[in-house]
Amino acid sequence: MPSITPFVVQETDIPGLVVLQMRQITDDRGTVREFYRESAFVEAGLPSLGPWLQINVTETKQGAIRGLHGEDMYKLVAVVSGEAFGAYVDARPDSPARGKSVTVNLTKGVQVLVPPGVCNGFQSLSPEGTQYVYCFDQEWKPGMAGTAVNPLDEALGIAWPLPVDPTDAAQLSAKDAGLPGINDLS
Repeated sequence: MPSITPFVVQETDIPGLVVLQMRQITDDRGTVREFYRESAFVEAGLPSLGPWLQINVTETKQGAIRGLHGEDMYKLVAVVSGEAFGAYVDARPDSPARGKSVTVNLTKGVQVLVPPGVCNGFQSLSPEGTQYVYCFDQEWKPGMAGTAVNPLDEALGIAWPLPVDPTDAAQLSAKDAGLPGINDLS
């Protein structure tokens, strides 16, 4: 008899940032997860996100951080292999939650809907690395609207689970290490 985990939507302290438990069916062969079902999203009061215009998968070494980037697009993110510590920061200028951060333990079956202007980042926790998928409702273009924040900015209060050497390019890119802090944004 298969086991069914329902689709669950959990609001966060950042307006529009939603943590989702994918609907999944597990039987003796393994598990099928519904990464995106348009009708389930709309019925839950979430925005229609299709069609996706770009989908990226990253492979990230244990301890490395990617982000925090908040382009002007919706992102639906999840791990497909390994585990990650997700961090999200509201960088929208007019948001009542500006500067607020939310963290999520990302395991298989957990995904996060990131609204435009909210910065998305993660740290790979798995010894074998982490595969992380991003679905975008817009194509990424150099110079597109949005903002980015230094993931090690102490004002964010993010307690990254693994130590990070900001001078080690295998843990943090020079670009991300050079980003402004949340209080330096205009």
